[in-house]
Amino acid sequence: MKYYIIAGEASGDLHASNLMKEIKIKDPNAQFRCWGGDLMEAQGGEIVKHYRDLAFMGFAEVIMNIRTITKNLSFCKKDIQAYQPDCVIMVDYPGFNLQVAPFIKSLGIKIYYYISPQIWAWKTGRVHKIKKLVDKMFVILPFEEEFYQRYDYKVDFVGNPLLDSLNNLPEVNEKEFKTKFGLDDRPIIAVLPGSRTQEIKVKLPLMLSVEKDFPDYQFVVAGAPSQPTENYKAIAGNDLKIVENRTYDLLRISHAALVTSGTATLETALLKVPEVVCYKGNALSYEIGKRVVKNIKFISLVNLIMDREVVKELIQYDLTYENIKHELNLILNSPKREQILNDYEELYHKLGGVGASVRTANLITKDLFLK
Repeated sequence: MKYYIIAGEASGDLHASNLMKEIKIKDPNAQFRCWGGDLMEAQGGEIVKHYRDLAFMGFAEVIMNIRTITKNLSFCKKDIQAYQPDCVIMVDYPGFNLQVAPFIKSLGIKIYYYISPQIWAWKTGRVHKIKKLVDKMFVILPFEEEFYQRYDYKVDFVGNPLLDSLNNLPEVNEKEFKTKFGLDDRPIIAVLPGSRTQEIKVKLPLMLSVEKDFPDYQFVVAGAPSQPTENYKAIAGNDLKIVENRTYDLLRISHAALVTSGTATLETALLKVPEVVCYKGNALSYEIGKRVVKNIKFISLVNLIMDREVVKELIQYDLTYENIKHELNLILNSPKREQILNDYEELYHKLGGVGASVRTANLITKDLFLK
């Protein structure tokens, strides 16, 4: 079978690559043409567009890059029509995927959606478009199944693919790791400022502003695969301690973390690292978003899944030097740290166990081969 996969971000590249690995077991003749990244390419995918050229974050940023986005949409449609895949697998990335979906449907090509758009947070009306266009939706958060049931749309909760990615990770030797990356013996506070240049510019200086207040710890930045080291150092200086492409290993030897909102908040929790969630975006985008997103109480996946505050969220105007210092102190040196770690155990069990990639690959290939 010929599979066309569209993933527009680093997390999508990760989850799509694991899905491709499982699809190949079920369908040894599988061919993949992809919008994605290096991990998908390593699984045999022919990369048409890399996600680092696709990610535009926030309302204002989308408007500023509307011509590029329009060109990408047009190219994608032509490329799918020329490739004639047996199916298109969309991985999150709803702003793009849901725009190209009607064209794909008009070609009579099956559409599978892996990792639902967060329509439970905003643009709830998109559920009607999804019902009309998407043949099968595979959701990874436990409350999403119930959300779609309200609209009489059956979806499959397959578990969370992060559990697959984090299961059976090889041991990391802390001493060797620190030596390799020029780190000293002090406990580590991991800093995860995101993967997009614009969010790194805004958040990294703030996240590092408290470094001088914690001399017994070393602050180490997790470098995203899509960002050259020079970009981080241009923002934070040449003395910056940075670890590239080893975020999981960095977190596993860290004592605490400052984490940009997004998938990384859940990854950090599943690796059992107490964290403070940090978000600050373009002021215009934030003000627009605040008025549009009305259905949710939290922005971090940890708190959303638990339906209560487990980790502190410092959002926009609350992301200040004083607040970061205060909250970091709490997760380093107070009973709150133990409470967070206990809550992480409950979080793990809510996510349905390992096997999301296997279950999704089984459902997709079974449906394809029965058609």
